[in-house]
Formats: sequence, structure tokens, C-alpha cells
Amino acid sequence: MSEASPPTRLLLVDDESSLREPLAAYLARQGFTVREAASAAEARQRIGEELPDLVLLDVMMPGEDGLSLCRHLIETRAIPTIFLTARGEPTDRIVGLEIGADDYVVKPFEPRELVARVRSVLRRSARATGDAGTDEDFLFENWRLDPLKRRLTAPDGAVVAISSVEYRLLIAFLEHPRQVLDRDRLLDMVQGREAHLFDRAVDNQVSRLRRKIEIDSRNPQLIQTVWGGGYMLAADVRRVPA
Repeated sequence: MSEASPPTRLLLVDDESSLREPLAAYLARQGFTVREAASAAEARQRIGEELPDLVLLDVMMPGEDGLSLCRHLIETRAIPTIFLTARGEPTDRIVGLEIGADDYVVKPFEPRELVARVRSVLRRSARATGDAGTDEDFLFENWRLDPLKRRLTAPDGAVVAISSVEYRLLIAFLEHPRQVLDRDRLLDMVQGREAHLFDRAVDNQVSRLRRKIEIDSRNPQLIQTVWGGGYMLAADVRRVPA
């Protein structure tokens, strides 16, 4: 008899206890293990103690805000992140997607909607790893990606931090080398239906990924733009033992 999967671990970061505490209780009733943090500093401490499977992150907090914390997570971890924001303007939402958030929910929201978004992001994240397989690494132009550890290693051996969105974008290219992938397809693979509101979201994520893997991101050789079509990974890809 197989063992049950451990509960999904969520970190809920919000300085408003009147929202955070009942929401944490609701999420726990939905089967999640929830840890709380009232500030970015407390969130950093919680993450240092135990890595969550997903972070629910308020944008506007005293001290370090959610955008800054999200940038830190992108630079150091590959944890899926959903922003909780009182800002409903498209520009504000675009900023979150551009820096690497997986999704956003505008306050006030229905807790059931948030749970649906959480599960959708987790499915996309698991699908990216599952589709890639875990017994072999990707090798392209002397770069190496370990799908199990989500570790990207440069030709010189340095480990390059990538966000969960950048990881899924890279997986999409590695699974379809030398094929043109249009924006709609990439958005479906990487950020789901909500990102279709912002056609530029995928362009900005491609730009971020280029800055990490291209010798000259202004003259990209690996991820090439196909005018009128989308983007293409112009490299051969091999699967090698992990």
C-alpha cells in the first residue's frame, strides 16, 4: 500500500492579522499545512527554517514590501508565489508577473477562488517537473538543467538562480528545441489563462531568462525572436544521466 502524499506546505505572508489568521484557518481546513508571517523579515525566517511549496504574499506591507521579497525569492529560490494585492490596476498586476510571480489575486477575494488559484499554480509547477522527468538532466550549449532540483548550471559550473516561472519557461523551450512557440502557447505553459490579459508578460519573462543564459542578451543566440511567430530555442538539447 503506497504512502499518502504529505500535505502541501503554504507560507501566508500578510501584515493584516484580521485577514491572515482566518484565511490560514480556512486553508488548513482545505488540507494545506499553513505557516504564517506578518512581515517580510518573518517570512525570510520561516523560509530559512522550512521551504514551503508555495508562498501567498501580500504586496503592501510595512518595511520591506512583497515585491522586494518576491525578488529575493527569485534570486535565491524557485518557490511558486501568488501575490495578494489590493491594487486592481493592470499595470500593478503586470509588475508582479514581470518580476516572476506565478499569479495574483485581488483583494477582497473569495477564499475558494484563492484555493483554486493555488491548486492551479501547483499543477503547472508539478506538470513542468513531471513532463521533464526526474531521472535525466537537460544539456544544451554546455548549460545543464536538473529538473528534480530545478538547478540551472552555467558552462563555467556556476549555479544560476531562476524563478519558478523562468524554470517553466526554460522547460518549455527545452522540450521543444528549434520549434517556434508563439506567445499564447508559452503563456499557457508558463502562467496560465490569467496572463493572457497581458500580452507583454511572456516577453518580459523571456527577457529575464535571456539575461541569465545569453552571453549578450541584447543579441540573443539561444532564445531567438521569430517575428510574427514567437520565440525559438536555437540549440540542440540532449538528455543525460543526472
